[in-house]
Amino acid sequence: MSCAEAAGGPRVLCAGIIVLDEVFRVQEFPKPDGKVQADGYFVVNGGCAANAAVAVARLGARVALAGPMGGPPGRDDNGDRVLAALRREHIDCTACQRVPGLATALSAIFIDARGDRMIVTYRDERVAAVTPADADALVGNVDIVLADNRFPAFVTPICAAARRRGVPLVVDGDRPTVEDDALFATATHLIFSSECLRETTGVADLAEGLLRIAKRTDAFLAVSNGPDDIVFLERGKPQRLPVFKVEAVDTLAAGDAFHGGFVVALAEGKSEVAAMRFGAAVAAIKCSRLGGGAGMPTRAEVESFLTGASTAGSGKAK
Repeated sequence: MSCAEAAGGPRVLCAGIIVLDEVFRVQEFPKPDGKVQADGYFVVNGGCAANAAVAVARLGARVALAGPMGGPPGRDDNGDRVLAALRREHIDCTACQRVPGLATALSAIFIDARGDRMIVTYRDERVAAVTPADADALVGNVDIVLADNRFPAFVTPICAAARRRGVPLVVDGDRPTVEDDALFATATHLIFSSECLRETTGVADLAEGLLRIAKRTDAFLAVSNGPDDIVFLERGKPQRLPVFKVEAVDTLAAGDAFHGGFVVALAEGKSEVAAMRFGAAVAAIKCSRLGGGAGMPTRAEVESFLTGASTAGSGKAK
């Protein structure tokens, strides 16, 4: 029995992309046709859903992960390595579907001296076409669902099943798409990355972008923006929530950390603003550590961080 199971925390389903990340530490990104020497190298699990699942598990919730991967076991080394690491985090990987003859997605990631990152991902498009074997069963006993939009064919049936059952559905808008994407209308909560929102709407101003999306969905809407304020809509009006200031050494998986923290807090009954503040604390701690998703904090670390932040008077909504 995992610590999360023993504690009886909320039951979370994370659905979407699962990747193996090869990470290179560099002083600066290579120029076109140029070369740079890496100062460090490590391999870690990646992908929005997989990273968020690690965050959720370390925060004390019971978490299952669903996503398409290469296979079968023993023939796809990337997938075998990813799943072994996820199981060590006490994540239920039963719904990770292995596709015979294909390879699990792989990313090459460069992190510079400021903590910024550059990512190149390879995935076999046949993996992206996989659909879940039984979407209704996946959401049958969960309290909340978090789905990224990297594999729409896989997550769309899960999202529809969640709404049929009346389960809160948080959609991570990570992949640029169109304003009338069906997933947006399905979500109860829709949180974009700034890059995704801008490319999806064609609008640079984040508040204006959210207002455009609001015409298509009744979901709670927000957008994260790296070290800058989170922008969200409250009763149709744009509001801002400052994030926590830290010395970032690795921003890889920061958005996934935020989403993981948000869904756990929301499932525990916190308001959207309180859940975003909690998620921002999870992301801040993660950014202060090297290691991508492996740098996700524990619940005790987040609570201690928030206590310190409250004492300092920071992190309050404007």
